[in-house]
Amino acid sequence: MLKLIYFMKDYKKEALLGPIFKLIEAILELLIPIVMAKIIDIGVANKDVNYVYKMGGILILLGAVGLAFAITCQYYASIASQGVGTSIRSQLYKHINTLSYTEIDEIGTSTLITRLINDIDQIQTGIAMLIRLGTRSPFILIGSIIMAISIDLKLSIIFLITAPLIALVIYIVMSKSLPLYKVIQGKLDNLSLITRENLEGSRVIKAFSKEDSEKERFKEATIELANTSINVGKISALLNPITYMIMNIAIIAILWYGGIRVNIGSLTQGEVIAFTNYITQILLSLIVFSQLIVTLTKGATSANRVLEILNIKSSITDNEFKDNIEKENNNSLIEFKNVSFSYKGSNEYSLKDINLTINKNETIGIIGGTGSGKTTLISLIPRFYDTTTGQVLIKGIDTKNYKLKELRSLIGIVPQKAVLFKGSILDNLKWGKEYATLDEAKEALEISQSYSFVESLQEKYNAPVLQGGKNFSGGQKQRLTIARALISKPEILILDDSSSALDFATDATLRKSLKEKTKDMTVLIVSQRASSIKNADKIVVLDNGEIAGIGTHDYLLENCAVYNEIYSSQLNN
Repeated sequence: MLKLIYFMKDYKKEALLGPIFKLIEAILELLIPIVMAKIIDIGVANKDVNYVYKMGGILILLGAVGLAFAITCQYYASIASQGVGTSIRSQLYKHINTLSYTEIDEIGTSTLITRLINDIDQIQTGIAMLIRLGTRSPFILIGSIIMAISIDLKLSIIFLITAPLIALVIYIVMSKSLPLYKVIQGKLDNLSLITRENLEGSRVIKAFSKEDSEKERFKEATIELANTSINVGKISALLNPITYMIMNIAIIAILWYGGIRVNIGSLTQGEVIAFTNYITQILLSLIVFSQLIVTLTKGATSANRVLEILNIKSSITDNEFKDNIEKENNNSLIEFKNVSFSYKGSNEYSLKDINLTINKNETIGIIGGTGSGKTTLISLIPRFYDTTTGQVLIKGIDTKNYKLKELRSLIGIVPQKAVLFKGSILDNLKWGKEYATLDEAKEALEISQSYSFVESLQEKYNAPVLQGGKNFSGGQKQRLTIARALISKPEILILDDSSSALDFATDATLRKSLKEKTKDMTVLIVSQRASSIKNADKIVVLDNGEIAGIGTHDYLLENCAVYNEIYSSQLNN
């Protein structure tokens, strides 16, 4: 947890003043048993009502001042903990957005969500508790022992025996329970994963009538989490009964032995009461201290989980674009040179020895069977992944030499899964171009064949988009995502199977519109349909990660068996 101390830099004042105010409150609390002793030994013993009132007033004053200091400490602790939590969450979210697809795939979305929310909440709680109790509990513990010794050394032997016994009990309970907190966080990750899958796949679950099996799956994960939490609870539940038993035995010993010393005149009744108060303070301090340890352990576990993510370095490094980089002497816009690629942890290449040249303003079709590497191929262009071997060049410059923002500003991408964000249609279009005008939005919608259905909506461009675009059909979402990519007028437009939900007539109209109105763009169309790419300037056929053929539709029908098979199978259907 100390590794995250960097985030406290803006809250040094709160981190310093909070414990100081709490320390003052602890000092005032240590004085209360002494005042009580004086009330009993002087006021009550001498029946001096005025003295009792005067010392009672001092007790009230000590309580009021202590409360004010405690509230002030709480105020500073809240500012520091919430501020640090916000800083860590912002930094973690920013860092996650720097990670490439490789790291995101490896880590998993559900655990990232848990770490962003639950783990940082635990860190915030740990910081707040540390500021509030980190100095108070040890000071009360040590101060109570010192104050007791100053009253009577012989009677304080009971303290010196009791305190280590209570500390030993706390140590045993904590050593058994603390390792289980890390297990609980892991089970929370699993529960988050199941919840996310169920919410995102609710339609599929209903379609296959899997509600009961998914409920059972969720129930099992919940029971596992509950059982682990119960086990921790059972162990922690031993703490209070055992420590209170030791304390009560100690109080009996103090009253018994203290009574003897009162009878012989070595102690006063008030001092015995003060002793009893101090041992109670010791017990409460040790219990609070144990809870602080639990909270800090949870916070430390969560901090380590957050640091695991922060310490991951993206495999895609951002570079400053340099105009003086030596360019290849050719006129190609995109070039794959001896490119091979394998996913992390895989022993097989998803792409093997790809050599491909794409010229400016060409329309390129990419086709192949499922798993042939189509999406992987186009993912290398904007550097979602880096090549394992070989180079991808854009304008004769290796993509690794571009600044990522500079590189991706050249490219408009429509992914396989049509993703829209909550807001309005115009808000979603502006993801492509922040300050796009209505005319630019209209043009993009017209090309993508979205204009007619957007105009039919009551609020038109300002029509609401629900989370994930669930208030639109699959075809409407695809067309809107195409419009979002078109609005920035990119030099390279990548359509990754982005018309699969469209009927053949709309698909044909869309392709015609793209051909007529995107003449200044280089368009790459990934499709399962041969009809969608048959009019492309060049068609790339992939088979098991290798290029099986490159050429026009007619050429490939005669010279590429893989393409001929794909086309024939679709034609027959």
